[in-house]
Amino acid sequence: MEISTLATYHCLAFVWYVFVAYSITHIKTEERPSEVFLYGGQWKYLTVLNLVLQAVFYGVSFLADVLRLIKKLRCAKCVISSRDLLFSVLAFPVSTFVCISFWTLYTYNRELVYPKSLDGVIPFWLNHAMHTAVLPLALLEILALPHRYPAKKKGLFLLGFVAFLYISWVLWIYSVTGEWVYPLFALFSPTGLAAFLAGSLAIIVSFYNFGEFLNRMIWGQSKFSS
Repeated sequence: MEISTLATYHCLAFVWYVFVAYSITHIKTEERPSEVFLYGGQWKYLTVLNLVLQAVFYGVSFLADVLRLIKKLRCAKCVISSRDLLFSVLAFPVSTFVCISFWTLYTYNRELVYPKSLDGVIPFWLNHAMHTAVLPLALLEILALPHRYPAKKKGLFLLGFVAFLYISWVLWIYSVTGEWVYPLFALFSPTGLAAFLAGSLAIIVSFYNFGEFLNRMIWGQSKFSS
């Protein structure tokens, strides 16, 4: 794909995610169901944090494209490294996890992840923008250009560290409010919850490996040597 075309695509994706993130974070206070938006607001939900992550990723990608267009190759190289790290370690696996885990649990029992009370607050299109479109856009990014993955240990360590931070945030909210971010968690014993979180981490690691596999399959092994 031509750099100018990539720049246009990344710019549009950046604007889209900023718009979606803005839309979900500016729901009127009086419209928010009290059982959903407690301590931490929208910032306790992985879905919302993922929107911000995607906006940052596409913003960095657009900057890298612009630097390449204006021949600032030294600066572009540094930004491209950051872009690839963001995509490989976070943007792809988190988007995939958000989409697949949400719709799996929604199909099983929507009240565990997305109470029906939200239907009158969050528009149909916004729900799909947050939980559905994130995966096709992540796959499109893989098709658009190659991304250099870090060494496996480094990549998995960074992914695990970010997962640890989010889990810590969820547990902190529970310790303050006595309410779980996701009603699903209330169904588990402490041991069961630990097993569930460990299983979720294993799934997101598998998505990391899947993204790396797709990149290598489409673009070739030589482009991803660490």
